[in-house]
Amino acid sequence: MAKEGAEKAEETEQMIEKEAAEGGGGGSSSPRGADAKEMRAVVLSAFGGLNKLRVSKKVMPEPQEGELKIRVKACGLNFIDLMVRQGNIDNPPKTPLVPGFECSGIIEALGDNVKGYEIGDRVMAFVNYNAWAEVVCTPLEFVYKIPDDMSFSEAAAFPMNFVTAYVMLFEVANLREGMSVLVHSAGGGVGQAVAQLCSTVPGVTVFGTASSFKHEAIKDSVTHLFDRNADYVQEVKKISADGVDIVLDCLCGENTGKGLSLLKPLGTYILYGSSNMVTGETKSFFSFAKSWWQVEKVNPIKLYEENKVMAGFSLLNLLFKQGRSGLIQNVMDKLLKLYNEKKIKPLVDSLWALEEVKEAMQRIHDRGNIGKLILDVEKTPTPLMANDSTETSEAGEEEEDHEGDNENKERMPFIQQ
Repeated sequence: MAKEGAEKAEETEQMIEKEAAEGGGGGSSSPRGADAKEMRAVVLSAFGGLNKLRVSKKVMPEPQEGELKIRVKACGLNFIDLMVRQGNIDNPPKTPLVPGFECSGIIEALGDNVKGYEIGDRVMAFVNYNAWAEVVCTPLEFVYKIPDDMSFSEAAAFPMNFVTAYVMLFEVANLREGMSVLVHSAGGGVGQAVAQLCSTVPGVTVFGTASSFKHEAIKDSVTHLFDRNADYVQEVKKISADGVDIVLDCLCGENTGKGLSLLKPLGTYILYGSSNMVTGETKSFFSFAKSWWQVEKVNPIKLYEENKVMAGFSLLNLLFKQGRSGLIQNVMDKLLKLYNEKKIKPLVDSLWALEEVKEAMQRIHDRGNIGKLILDVEKTPTPLMANDSTETSEAGEEEEDHEGDNENKERMPFIQQ
């Protein structure tokens, strides 16, 4: 009976993948019939573990009015992509779907009423899912030209990380000269973007937390660096008794209360993620409940009495649900100016073929990356990974366990930039 059930499950999954290949998974309109062109894409057949990801053939989309068609060269991989894979987000879309929210490439076609771009332009873009494919179509307002000296891998590492960091620091927290900032996961893509942007303002002190094995590589990017498992509240207060002006928290759980306790008067705490909810390979109700339970109840009267500000930030919601693409365009203009002035530069951890997406996801799950992981659409997969095997290692039950598992982080080859 068990064998028969497994065979039926496999059959169902193959049917889902076939449906995805025939054009399921959302996005712009796809031509049907014998003339339809196909492309490779990473397809998530159902929410769950790494074995729900496969590279499949899909019908190539064509641009609608106001859209651009981009031949993708590189895609960014973010922690939110792990949460999407697990179904660990509010109102998850229906599967099968193509994950991914940012990419870079070359414009291949223009929809009606698209001005300011030409076929052949090098661009980077936000995409409301569907980025992990050879071709994407996305509205004009989510597309930005790439500077001549920026590579496609750097461009794919730029939008999510630097826009998130900039909006939090300058639009929400109003970072100014002489302020202090605490950022968690300082070795990640957003953490490194925060550190670089803080360096553009005189006299800013940056406190960072990160796994100890990352310290040597990132020690020069922050003022003070602490191990993520240390009592960072006491460590910060030893240096700055009053605390800090800004706390940027992508962890949530017990770190919310700690962050608020560290704020100076008129300080700002910003929650922009909840990675503490991701422990095992699949969605864990226990981890969700633990993270929720550890969040201290916030008393508005206490915030008023202590002159503290508590905020949240979701770039994807701002773009795709709240229609603030104009604000993001202005932010991107400022960021590209800083890039052209050589004041900021995306840090790429490693490049992976589409067929290596499982291993890439495992690396970011293990918090093994320093900077951004990139899916390189033209990269030839390493033979070891090209089998598209569903055999994957199960991550540890607690974040602390896999954080310290250096052996686990080194089990897959990758390209250092």
